[in-house]
Order: sequence, then structure tokens, then C-alpha cells
Amino acid sequence: MNTKTHDDGGRRSLWKTPALITALILGVPLLRSLFAGGWGWDIRAFLLVGAVGTLLFAIGLTLQMLIRKLGTSAYRAGVGVALLAVFLLVWGNFVQGADNVNPAAFGYFVVPMVGMIGAAMARFQPNGMARVVFVTALAQALVLVVALVIRNPQVTPWTAAVLRGFAGNAVNAMLFVASALLFRKAARAESAAGAV
Repeated sequence: MNTKTHDDGGRRSLWKTPALITALILGVPLLRSLFAGGWGWDIRAFLLVGAVGTLLFAIGLTLQMLIRKLGTSAYRAGVGVALLAVFLLVWGNFVQGADNVNPAAFGYFVVPMVGMIGAAMARFQPNGMARVVFVTALAQALVLVVALVIRNPQVTPWTAAVLRGFAGNAVNAMLFVASALLFRKAARAESAAGAV
């Protein structure tokens, strides 16, 4: 009976850490808008940040659930790196799209959708997750290729902001590849343990 109470307490506390981290991150722009002059965000910007905060909470909660469920350190690291890549991808492109710096940045939202659908189809098994995250890295690169093909140099010159966007794209793709390699390592460890 004590075990059940302990398990229920663990389940209840599952959401607390992601909620606290999300509140702290979202509190920064709120406090800055209240106490710093010239911030100038309208209600639409705060709604967009709230949507990103919801995504951040979902990512944190997913990470907590997977870490508790799955025991291998390589698998947990793979999940953590993939979720970090998704957060950086969504946050960076959300800001660019919301500030009208680059409205085409919303095209990158296809990438996490590919990962989520693939992860569900792979049933979160390490071998399938390795393939899914490699495909997600490929989707990340393909969005960049499409952007380069349709890019109009007169409209979008090679500015420092555009170059930073390409660098961010490369970093995200490398994070997805690193995550896939971690999942592959977890799959090999699982198959080696099953062979013994």
C-alpha cells in the first residue's frame, strides 16, 4: 500500500518540474515588459510566446515520462537531444516568423511534425527512433534546400541574420543526427542484452 502511495506521488510530481521551468522562461519577457522601457510587445506576441511555452511544457513533460519509463542512458540522452533540437527549432523560427523577419520560417514546423508522427509509428522503440530522427534531420535539411531554391536574393539578401538562420539550421540538423546516433547506440545495447 505504501508503494502505491509513493507511485501516485511520483505521478503527481511528474508535471511540476516542466511547469516550473516553463513559468520561469515565460516570466522573463513578462517581467521585462513590465519593468523595461521600450519593450513594445503587443498581445499577439505574448500569445505566440504562450504557445511556445505550451510546447516547452509538453517537451519537458514528455522528457520526464520517457526518462522514468526507459532505463538506458543512451536512450534518455537521445530523447533529451532530440527535444532540445525541437525546442531550438520551434523557438527560433517562431520568433523570426512572429516578428516578420522571415515569414517562411514557419515552414520549419513541418520538421517536428515529421518526428512526432514517426516516433508514434515507431512506438518509441530505439531502433525505430534512430531511423525516425535521421529522417527528421533530413526533413530539416530539405526545408533549407526548398528555402534556397525559392529564395529571391532581391527580397532576402545575404545579411548577417540570414546567415545566422542557416547556421541555426545546421546546428539543429546536427543535433537530430546526434540524437539518432544515440538511439542507434541504445538499440545495439538492447539487442546485445537480448542476445545474452
